[in-house]
Amino acid sequence: MVKDIINDRINRLRKLIAKENFDTFMVLVEENRRYLSGFTGGDSQFDETAGILFITETSLILATDSRYDEQAKIESPQYEIIQYKEGLVKELSTILGNLNTKKLGFESARLAVMQYDIIKEELKKAGSEIELVPVKELVEKLRVNKSEPEIESIKKATAIAETAFTECLKSITPGITEAETAWILEKNIREAGADALSFTPIIASGPNSAMPHAIPGKRKIKPGEPFLFDWGAKIDGYCSDTSRTVTLGKPDDHFEKIYQIVYDSQRMAIDAIKPGVSSKSIDKIARDHIDQKGYGKHFGHGLGHGTGLSVHEPPSLGPIKEYILEPGMISTVEPGIYIPGWGGVRLENMIVVRDDGAEVLNTLDLDHYIVEV
Repeated sequence: MVKDIINDRINRLRKLIAKENFDTFMVLVEENRRYLSGFTGGDSQFDETAGILFITETSLILATDSRYDEQAKIESPQYEIIQYKEGLVKELSTILGNLNTKKLGFESARLAVMQYDIIKEELKKAGSEIELVPVKELVEKLRVNKSEPEIESIKKATAIAETAFTECLKSITPGITEAETAWILEKNIREAGADALSFTPIIASGPNSAMPHAIPGKRKIKPGEPFLFDWGAKIDGYCSDTSRTVTLGKPDDHFEKIYQIVYDSQRMAIDAIKPGVSSKSIDKIARDHIDQKGYGKHFGHGLGHGTGLSVHEPPSLGPIKEYILEPGMISTVEPGIYIPGWGGVRLENMIVVRDDGAEVLNTLDLDHYIVEV
């Protein structure tokens, strides 16, 4: 079944390549490489790679080094595996020569200027006249509409993340630090069955929760103040992403007011999601509600983002880039209000666009935000 899924993706990509201005496509983005080959090797840092795909009308090559050679053969049987011994750049001209490449399309989002210059210089030394063609979001066009197996993986990741969070709340008491809470949550995510975390959890309390991407620190949690969680789990490479804001014990009226505004803005946005609707219009619904309540300047980020093999991918729900929503698209819906010196509230659910509207993938009840102490 996996082989059939990969073959279908390759065939759909080849149809896109046929319309482009290049004959060989060099896939550099880790998530795109996995999507098209099944190869799970991970890039350890931006200037290192576990492998690169070369795709033409008739050829499939996965070039890697000795660390991943056997893994690549097992995971990517459709591909010819080439093991480079002195780095890919040294063997690039030979690989491309064997493919009769005239124009090489490459994923411009992943190739650094330094690497680009080195590749050009090596091709020049080899006497090659291959033209380098930058390509933007070609594979992402395929990834944006999720299949049912992909959606099921994201549902499983979401369920595991929610189980971990529920268990984490049982361990929370006044005086525990953000960092200690983050470790409990990370441990629970692994123990609940996740392959990995989608990202390092954001755990922020009190005034720190006014920073949307706060780093968990040594601050101790106090009763009644905002306590923001943003976390996710991975299953089969697919990410979940959820945010909740709670309080230890009963909050004050100000918290309840802010929470209700954010809650309502999210519900209004989700209710409006359906095929054919502009992503900008969904963002505007939530943003206008928050603005009308007097907190517009305290909601600066976009309403949501796609999630799949990457924790951030198309489509985005925001005021800048527009997508027309289609069935199978998955996005977060995460309005927030952040008030410096006091704190913030963010509520994030994941949805999949269906023919009749939005299916919410989360099951955690948003009405209950008080943690008994």
